[in-house]
Amino acid sequence: MVSNFIRDIIDADLAAGRHAGVVTRFPPEPNGYLHIGHAKSICLNFGLARDYQGKCNLRFDDTNPTTEDPEFVESIQNDIRWLGFDFGQVLHASDYFDRLYDLAVKLIKDGNAYVCDLNEEDVREYRGTISEAGRPSPNRDRSPEENLELFARMRAGEFDEGACTVRAKIDMANPNMKMRDPPMYRIMKVTHHRQGDKWCIYPLYDWTHGLSDAFEGITHSICTLEFENNRELYDWFVEKAEPGCVPRQYEFAKLQLTYVMLGKRKLIQMVKEGHVDGWDDPRMPTVAGLRRRGVPPEAIRNFCDLVGVAKNNSTVDIGLFEYAIRDELNARAPRVMCVLNPLKVIIDNWPAGEVEQLEAPSFPHDVGVEGSRQIPFSGELYIEREDFSENPPKRWHRLSRGGEVRLRYGYFITCNRVVKDEAGEIVALHCTYDPDTRGGKAPDGRKVKGTLHWVSAAHSLKAEARLYDRLFATERPGAGDADWLDELNPNSLQRITDARVEPSVAGAEPGARFQFERQGYFCVDPVDGGLHFNRIVTLKDSWAKAGASEPRRKPRSKAPSKPVERTFSDTPLQLVQANPELRGLFEEAVDAHNNPEAIANWLANDVARELKDQSADSLRFTGAAIGQLVALIDDKTISTKIAKDVFEELLATGDAPAEIVDRKGLRQVSDSAALEAVIDEIIAANPDETARYRDGNKNLIGFFVGQVMKATRGKANPKLANELLRARL
Repeated sequence: MVSNFIRDIIDADLAAGRHAGVVTRFPPEPNGYLHIGHAKSICLNFGLARDYQGKCNLRFDDTNPTTEDPEFVESIQNDIRWLGFDFGQVLHASDYFDRLYDLAVKLIKDGNAYVCDLNEEDVREYRGTISEAGRPSPNRDRSPEENLELFARMRAGEFDEGACTVRAKIDMANPNMKMRDPPMYRIMKVTHHRQGDKWCIYPLYDWTHGLSDAFEGITHSICTLEFENNRELYDWFVEKAEPGCVPRQYEFAKLQLTYVMLGKRKLIQMVKEGHVDGWDDPRMPTVAGLRRRGVPPEAIRNFCDLVGVAKNNSTVDIGLFEYAIRDELNARAPRVMCVLNPLKVIIDNWPAGEVEQLEAPSFPHDVGVEGSRQIPFSGELYIEREDFSENPPKRWHRLSRGGEVRLRYGYFITCNRVVKDEAGEIVALHCTYDPDTRGGKAPDGRKVKGTLHWVSAAHSLKAEARLYDRLFATERPGAGDADWLDELNPNSLQRITDARVEPSVAGAEPGARFQFERQGYFCVDPVDGGLHFNRIVTLKDSWAKAGASEPRRKPRSKAPSKPVERTFSDTPLQLVQANPELRGLFEEAVDAHNNPEAIANWLANDVARELKDQSADSLRFTGAAIGQLVALIDDKTISTKIAKDVFEELLATGDAPAEIVDRKGLRQVSDSAALEAVIDEIIAANPDETARYRDGNKNLIGFFVGQVMKATRGKANPKLANELLRARL
């Protein structure tokens, strides 16, 4: 149970005996589908009730019949159940309309409310501004008797819409403009989806909400920060109406995500104008859209836990949500192979007509889930078109003419000939396989760097892959002066109708999730079923490595991208021990060099970033290499800064750290005599700075150390340089 300020309040209330238990509520308006921001509130309110053995009410705020629909009521209930929460009896604000009306009569009798004839525009004018007090309505001093008569006539339908309202009589000079005689009732001659035509006046949110909480015995009314100014009015209404129970309102920061629009009005606009294919479009941030896309409810709940509960608004990087999805799917989505853009491979030396069944694990060994499947291997296969290059660039590790690669779970193959059509497009590759390399290992010990996924041409199933991406191409859609609709990502959906997937997925149930190796996580579309696959999320953050031709996107941070490190207070060593892959690398590293604390720092930060979307098996280095890297730092062969460059080269090549240091000439300068010569030159070249330092400006030591590092191209031992500079100066 992660602590937060709301839990602290509840703990204090229970300890002080202010409440015998905890009762929360989730009060959605049934005027649209829930989105992921609502999911955070659901997880918070229902989660608190669960953890404190209390109760959370689902209460529909159905006070505006012009926007409400039973479809939304049903969808909201489905979403809450799918997220894993039970709400029991369904409540509605409309259940309390009679009771609210009676309390409004009480306020009028007590002189705390009145009927106002001002129209909406006049009300705004009379309200004043933040710096100027408002003016009282000409109707503010009507007698309670006159107000009661007018209120009864409003209810009887004698007045037109907009003719009058009921307003609370509070304070037109209050600095909180919510307190300047706010409206309680307006006339709306509209049929209610539950109450029918019983009412032609409807209560407003502020009048309804706090009193509904009081009626239900809510102990902690938790809402988002935009209602902070409403709290004073919430308390005033509860106090004046005297309903018995006195609930308290607490506000927390609403969820805001990069590349996501959560404004309900704008979501409604996108649906109505056809910018998306309905509320459950897998690109939408609605719970229904996320469900159809294939996002597990556990991932949403875990994400909400990662985000936490704060008092100040902030924007969460969408990458954290995508991490939560990958983290959940990694342990539950069986691996299969799918080729999205097929290129035929003909194995010329494969025995004619022979089909071999290869056994492949459904999960990597570190997941700890058993299971395997049979994959047919034949003389004609499909590989990804992008995995072949006639003119391969430097460090190309996939297939090329004359090149050799490993087919995952299969054999080594070598490309001998390329077949093109009349337009010059490659249509097939003629290859040979090495029969001694079954399983991907060569008995002679030779190694290949490239491993490709593939499917048998005759046995693969034709499928449609729907590659969903972020709906918006800008990090903060709608934040600037541009039209937010212009910020929609034109590449948010790509349909591939001729993908080829291995036969093990035949008959998969709608909603079944898989990891298409090297492609991403996919699910069988829950609506269309069959071989229609929705991409849930890529295996890596493809936006972080976007090219210049793509929309401007946020560059990948140099900071650790493993969200756990940023969210919790665990030490690097604790984080490493909690992660099986990092733990295995840690044991290898400590065997190579016994400095567990420094090794844990590298693993929990730099290595964890690389393992975010791949397994340790795919790294080019072992844990021992990290131990060797730390050893080079400890013996002052390299500085920590240079070690970062060595690590990047280690990622790319897998070469031993010491070899990288020697090849690139990165050894740290730790010879005092050599550094003293450099320091003397720098002091001589900077007489003004030297004089200022000697006159007492000791902050200039940073300038001199920087000059030494620059002169030695970053190779000087910074600690030694600092010591020698202070002695020389």
